[in-house]
Amino acid sequence: MLLLYGVPSRSGLVILFWLVSPGTLGLIRAREKMAPRFRSESLLRRRCLMHRKHVVCGLVIAALIGGVNSPVTAQILPWWSFDSVIEEVQDRGTLRVGLGLFEPWSACNANGELIGFEIDVATKVAEDMGVEVDFVRTNWSYIIPSLIAEEFDVIISGMTILPERNVKVNFTSPYNVAGVYLVANKGQTADLETLADFNSSSVTIATRRGSSSISAIENVFPEARLLLFDTDNAVLEAVVAGNAHAAAAVATKRTTWVESNPQTLHLPFEEPFASDVLAIAVRKGDLDALNFFNGWIAVRQADGWLELHRRYWFETRDWADQVATDPDTIAECDESFQ
Repeated sequence: MLLLYGVPSRSGLVILFWLVSPGTLGLIRAREKMAPRFRSESLLRRRCLMHRKHVVCGLVIAALIGGVNSPVTAQILPWWSFDSVIEEVQDRGTLRVGLGLFEPWSACNANGELIGFEIDVATKVAEDMGVEVDFVRTNWSYIIPSLIAEEFDVIISGMTILPERNVKVNFTSPYNVAGVYLVANKGQTADLETLADFNSSSVTIATRRGSSSISAIENVFPEARLLLFDTDNAVLEAVVAGNAHAAAAVATKRTTWVESNPQTLHLPFEEPFASDVLAIAVRKGDLDALNFFNGWIAVRQADGWLELHRRYWFETRDWADQVATDPDTIAECDESFQ
């Protein structure tokens, strides 16, 4: 049994949906109950899509009253029309991309400007959409809440697909895979020869707060002590200073760290202890956005564009002399992502 009841209020129409079926009683109070929890009308529309079966039932009643496209329907369900972020981007003329600081996915050059694999990817995506790109530097710990709050349109930032993330956002098809390696302090790990040796309560492994490496470390080294930092530079400093036995690092970063600290750091193993499967993240419920980005990934994988740029950023060091080395520039870059 389905009932729909609308009551005018100062802030708009309060709509109550009752859906009664065997064993189920659903109640959705829209506008006044839901709107305060979200920052914009488009967020409210997306929330309603999560309860599409209820809204569809409401549309059935509205259609019986005066037709789906009638003024009655428009008054009762003003937020039913759902605009994908793709239309919003095209109307705005700018694709707002949220990203964290993860070399070589994103880094700052000597002038503090952004460079990296994901900078190339996002710039190409915007170019193919016919819009400009606007990079929103974000603290990694808050990047998913910031996407949900519509502070930007999409996350293109080397984000690993994880179940706990997937319940909050939708991921596209994977477009990159990155190995996760250990970079260790020579003096602290001279007697550690196998992965099993690092799986000890006497061993401390450092990584970025909010990083997918946390899950990998907990799975492979469940007995080890986990030490978390807000930036990659802080992780590196902890291992160099001997405050951590080792750190988790992706392929190029492990090389950079060892080359810049050859007397202190080494690679205990040539093979990665885990792998990250990376994808673009969009807000839940936006099927048009998923369709566009999945299509873009398929096309750029087929024509070799993604592979060409992946090789440049992950298999060579041709870009290394572009990365900022001045301590003040590095500090300003780190601060801009906090």
